[in-house]
Amino acid sequence: MASLKQLAAKTREGVGKGAARAIRKEGRVPAVIYGAGQPPIAISLEYKETNKLIYAGHFLTTVFEIDVDGKKVRAIPRDYQLDRVRDFPIHVDFLRLAEGSTVRVEIPVHITGQEVSPGLKGGGSLNLVRHAVELIVPADAIPEAITVDVSKSRIGDSIHISSVTLPAGARMPAGGEKDLTLVTITGTAKEEA
Repeated sequence: MASLKQLAAKTREGVGKGAARAIRKEGRVPAVIYGAGQPPIAISLEYKETNKLIYAGHFLTTVFEIDVDGKKVRAIPRDYQLDRVRDFPIHVDFLRLAEGSTVRVEIPVHITGQEVSPGLKGGGSLNLVRHAVELIVPADAIPEAITVDVSKSRIGDSIHISSVTLPAGARMPAGGEKDLTLVTITGTAKEEA
């Protein structure tokens, strides 16, 4: 499960391009916290810490407890913008999390059992069709990954989301594909025949 991380922030007075530019000149990243039926809060984050968190991975699936001038707010990043040329963060959007809420997040797909898979040992290739799957999960229990076991897979086999055990409380969003293909084991036409 994803852990709750601490993040310090300061409220900021102005909004808009000029105010955001002034915040960046101070070595901070402008951000906003919105949602849960409350008014948005304009904040700024320390540049170095924000940059490190974004490039460490799992940023968009990490729940943060943001200390905004002494007041704690639980939120998850929904989006961030990077400078087009230099790839440093220029803005972050956070979604405020109410108690018992659920969120829609992209969960990475991890593969196990490659070393014993009959299909891979027989010359097949692993094709990871989906690197991540969008799920609706409890905000307090965001899984690190969905694990797909290919230890019994042969050439020509495919593994779908329906054959994988989803983490507790996780479900597929309504209206999407019903049985996503996650992994296939492919080979040459001769091997598959």
